[in-house]
Amino acid sequence: MTVAREQQICLEETRFYHVISRCVRRAFLCGEDVVTGKCFEHRRQWLINRIKFVTSVFGIDVCSYAIMSNHFHIVLRVGDTTEWPANRVLMTWQSLYSLPVLCDKYLKGEIETEAELHRVKEYVNEFRNRLMSVSWYMKSINEFIARMANEEDNCTGHFWESRFKCQALLDERALLTCMAYVDLNPIRAGIAKALGDSEFTSIQERISNKSTWLSNFGNGENDLPYYLSSYIDLVDESGRCVRDDKRCFIAKDSAKTIDQLGINPDTWLEELKGFKSIGFTTVGTATQLKEFAAKTKTKWKLGFKLVPALE
Repeated sequence: MTVAREQQICLEETRFYHVISRCVRRAFLCGEDVVTGKCFEHRRQWLINRIKFVTSVFGIDVCSYAIMSNHFHIVLRVGDTTEWPANRVLMTWQSLYSLPVLCDKYLKGEIETEAELHRVKEYVNEFRNRLMSVSWYMKSINEFIARMANEEDNCTGHFWESRFKCQALLDERALLTCMAYVDLNPIRAGIAKALGDSEFTSIQERISNKSTWLSNFGNGENDLPYYLSSYIDLVDESGRCVRDDKRCFIAKDSAKTIDQLGINPDTWLEELKGFKSIGFTTVGTATQLKEFAAKTKTKWKLGFKLVPALE
């Protein structure tokens, strides 16, 4: 049964969400069709360009991403647009969608009555909320890509499989595990053997110092709560371990990065290898899952449970 978005997204509990969109049937997002021999690799850049543009418009940041052959992952941080002035909200929304006539008049300084001004304020509040909505963010990406793909394929109909999937990441441990899981997708799938070869992933962008549009690492208010160098080292070493032909072992230096978050280094690899992106709407400890269920007014919450933190 489909779960309502208000039961999956609760900004009071967490600002971090993992979203996944998958193509319908044999539609190709990227990759090569072995049946027809047609290559769709250029669509990866379509998607990257669109994600960058939509991210520049919305009050939402990208923490990590991975573009696969028939699906893509993004880890998002939802910001706060409540302090954005009306002009900024309207002009920002206009870069994606057409504005109502009254909003155009407002921007031109042509509002004449209090009733018109009141209606414009209602529009502004509606658009302001949309600009921090994960659903509208994904809609702005997926609809655009679907139209381009259908036009290229000379067909109509659904390009994406149902709605996008969404996971709430309830703490820094869940965020770290999910980001590493996303960045290691090409390696787990056998597409790449090293992080530097993992094309169209956030980890490759960060290694090549081209990630000016992605979330920053550090101690700032809106920064990811890790250091970039430590994160890259951790993901690199974990990538060598999640392969079936490699022994699971985390070196002492990398274990320090994990231990700073209160995670047991002995269980890190098992959590990473066991992470599930499909079928689980929330990621956190058992206690956190219960609290999130109470906040979203659900009797239960299907979630991926992390082991308790170290004392």
